[in-house]
Amino acid sequence: MQVDVVSLFMLIVCIAVGLTLDTYQRLRITAQQAAKAEADKAIAELSFLKAQINPHFLFNTLNNLYSLALTNNGATADAILKLSNIMRYVTDEVYQNFVPLQSEVDCITDFIDLQRLRAGSKVTIDYTVEGEIANKKIPPLILTTFVENTFKYGMSNHQPCAIVIRIKTAQNSIAFFCSNPVFEQQKTTRKGTGIANVQKRLEHLYPGKNSLLVSNENNNYTVNLVLQD
Repeated sequence: MQVDVVSLFMLIVCIAVGLTLDTYQRLRITAQQAAKAEADKAIAELSFLKAQINPHFLFNTLNNLYSLALTNNGATADAILKLSNIMRYVTDEVYQNFVPLQSEVDCITDFIDLQRLRAGSKVTIDYTVEGEIANKKIPPLILTTFVENTFKYGMSNHQPCAIVIRIKTAQNSIAFFCSNPVFEQQKTTRKGTGIANVQKRLEHLYPGKNSLLVSNENNNYTVNLVLQD
């Protein structure tokens, strides 16, 4: 029986092409599944990081309010209102990837006002917001986390201390700076969990578009963060 070489060759080519297409299709599906799994993992990790931050933030704020109530401070009612504003922000907006920058700034302002109420005469607070913040977006609690740590570790009613917090916007960026003194008893207690969480969130939400510099030198702790649109 004579073999048709051309037909056999065409059959082999068709089989090879079919196998190649099938392999490509399988690889494409596998890649899509891997990408989806990675995205799901990123979303789950981001949600977990937010869940870590929120209770810690609220716990410390409630402790501050408790201290005011114990001393029968006349500003307690106003402090409760500010805490209510903070809790509303945390409850309603914190699970979004991005929120209006104005919401974050309002939360920080209320938080700082709460700290002012309990700050002693040895504490100075320099807080400024510059630039246009309308239409700007930011991940919730990104800046608030640093502000909270600044007061937690940098405020003392026994030693002079200056806390500086600055938020400045440009056309395509948001810049944040804060600094606080580091007291001897706090050098071994300050932990980097909150900062590590922020860094991971920035990796998810600002890949290649963020700069975070943290310094702990000369008994002074500083944070410089720049977010690019």
